Amino acid sequence: MLDTQTIAALKEALDDEYKARATYRCVIKAFGPVRPFVNIVDAETRHAKALISLFQKYDLAVPEDKWAARVQTPNSIEDACKEAVQGEIENAEMYDRLLAVVKEPDIRTVLTRLRQASQENHLPAFQRCVEREQNGKDTGQSRRRRRRGMNAGDD
Repeated sequence: MLDTQTIAALKEALDDEYKARATYRCVIKAFGPVRPFVNIVDAETRHAKALISLFQKYDLAVPEDKWAARVQTPNSIEDACKEAVQGEIENAEMYDRLLAVVKEPDIRTVLTRLRQASQENHLPAFQRCVEREQNGKDTGQSRRRRRRGMNAGDD
């Protein structure tokens, strides 16, 4: 049987994963299959599933995902990336706080892995997204121009 702090920690973690997934889906809906959102939205689903498996293991009711109607569309991809950076920073802070109260090794392992994925994978991807948006709104177009220039010189 889990204590109330641990149950609350699981609920908060799952709610945060739901929120991130809904936010990234909203960005994709508004701006198309933009990287890194298209990659990370799937990771958020996997994170939610990892937490849901703990709810099931400990015979707890799985909270509903109510975030789809609650997120707002950012004004631009750059804004979306900046908001995602802030969200990933807050995510790590949340996991640090939750890990301080959770004792069960299996739950600690999942929370630690989710924190690690956020900090080592998601945060750097969103930071690169901000840089890309600030340094050239369409890096894909810039790459195509460079390629065309190289190809023209090869002729």
